[in-house]
Amino acid sequence: MATQTEPLLEPPGIEDGAAVWRIARDSRTLDLNSPYSYLLLFRDFAATSVVARGGDGTPIGFTTGYLRPDRPDTVVVWQIAVEGDHRGRGLAAAMLDHLVRRLRARGVGHLEATVTPGNTASDRLFTLFARRHGAALEREVLFDGALFPEEGHEPEVLYRVGPLR
Repeated sequence: MATQTEPLLEPPGIEDGAAVWRIARDSRTLDLNSPYSYLLLFRDFAATSVVARGGDGTPIGFTTGYLRPDRPDTVVVWQIAVEGDHRGRGLAAAMLDHLVRRLRARGVGHLEATVTPGNTASDRLFTLFARRHGAALEREVLFDGALFPEEGHEPEVLYRVGPLR
């Protein structure tokens, strides 16, 4: 097992679904998916997702993603979160780096994610990710806020990073 200073990063299993749902819920920033969706994600997209485990083996962070069907060289990061006590230690960045290292063999050279304008932590995460990987970063509105059913939803800005070096 990893120590608390060095979490174990690996593909998730379906048994991680409930813990990851709780991390997403407790983040208070992510759109919360149903618990069922995390089970499906980890069954079908474990190869493009990451779970970070603390010293006792329980999840302390996660990244969910998938390869774009029309661009199989692009991993889309759907959600990324770190449990409160473990934030501010570079774990989100480590999970992203781990994920792209794993996916290089599959020809992945680009990363996409959406970030709302008010999410400065995610903006910083993906901006620094692009710098670390010597890659360009393009931003454009992907989904206008008016497309969402709830009033006042911020637009979702697409961050496209690549090619990764």
